[in-house]
Amino acid sequence: MAQNLDHVDYNALDSAKNAFIKASKSTVKFAEKYGFIPESGFGASANVFSLDLKPFLKAGAENLFVTLLPEGLGTSDDARPDDLTEEQLQKFWYNIGIKTVAVMTNDAASTGMQTILISLYLPSSDPELVFSPVFMKGFLDGFVHGCKTVGCVYFSGETPQLKNKIYPDKLDIAGALFGLMPPDKKPIDSQNLKPGNKIVFVESSGPHDNGFTSLREMADRLPDGYHTKLPDGREYWEAINEPTILYTPLIQDVLSAGIQPINVEPISGHGWQKLMRSKKSYRYLIYDVLPVPEVFKFVEKASNTSQKEMIKIFNYGLGLAIFVSDEDEAVRVVDIAKKNNLKAIIAGEVQASDKREVVIEPFDIVLESDQFLLEQ
Repeated sequence: MAQNLDHVDYNALDSAKNAFIKASKSTVKFAEKYGFIPESGFGASANVFSLDLKPFLKAGAENLFVTLLPEGLGTSDDARPDDLTEEQLQKFWYNIGIKTVAVMTNDAASTGMQTILISLYLPSSDPELVFSPVFMKGFLDGFVHGCKTVGCVYFSGETPQLKNKIYPDKLDIAGALFGLMPPDKKPIDSQNLKPGNKIVFVESSGPHDNGFTSLREMADRLPDGYHTKLPDGREYWEAINEPTILYTPLIQDVLSAGIQPINVEPISGHGWQKLMRSKKSYRYLIYDVLPVPEVFKFVEKASNTSQKEMIKIFNYGLGLAIFVSDEDEAVRVVDIAKKNNLKAIIAGEVQASDKREVVIEPFDIVLESDQFLLEQ
């Protein structure tokens, strides 16, 4: 007796795909400063973007610096209780949409790149479960908002059904971007880092996109789980899922002001250890710090984790570190951050040393490089 083949649920996938295409169409003008879409109808097997080269030719640019950057969100989209109301769940997915833009574009921004095009890769086992109306409304609204803030086009994506490879009610959120350096600007790297350089700290909004393995595990040990309240009245799930700050506009404003940062480090995995990512043997003396968000103080106390371990795991209030040549540039960067509604401070300086280390005077903590293997 013949049996029906188990096949891809195209009804669920195509319905979701149409919603993604509609969202992408709403972003077509977000990067018009850099080019345009020859045909306004998205949905082809390969979409096309026409890059406007006139500004680069006018600037006499001999090279076009570009980046192609893939990244995944990780597990922050699993950090929530199962009994959220529809309104709460839509807000949660809205924040996740912004986080998805941030996890890619903030890395690109650290080299000075302006993201132009961004794509999504969203595999699932049961699309009819994960691509619910609440998810589609919340996530796509947040994602489009992130694209508008950064100034990029949601260009393309893929939503494959992968049965027996992903849990039925789970979704893997990942994507990639194409970015470029604006005309007459050079990519940011740490090659010219030297003693005397100043370090500007720019605030975070919370955990951003890292440390969620630890944060999710801790929820199981809290008295009311994800619903446990912090002193400020927010529930734990709300506090850890604040939208990640999108730093691309800040970096572009810094470059437009004629400031060429010596280095920029987004503080994500490895926490504050990333301040010493350069392979050069320098001491990074930190003499001032930003206020520590309450969510980190709560996690620190509830998990009985030392402050030193906290700053090795989380950003602990430091979202971005910008290294500049001198005090004058540091003051200007702080002012530019303020105009972007971001709190920033001149936090420290680079010093000569015989080893890599971060000395944080306000915390009386020293981070040494023997257990931090990343080098640039």
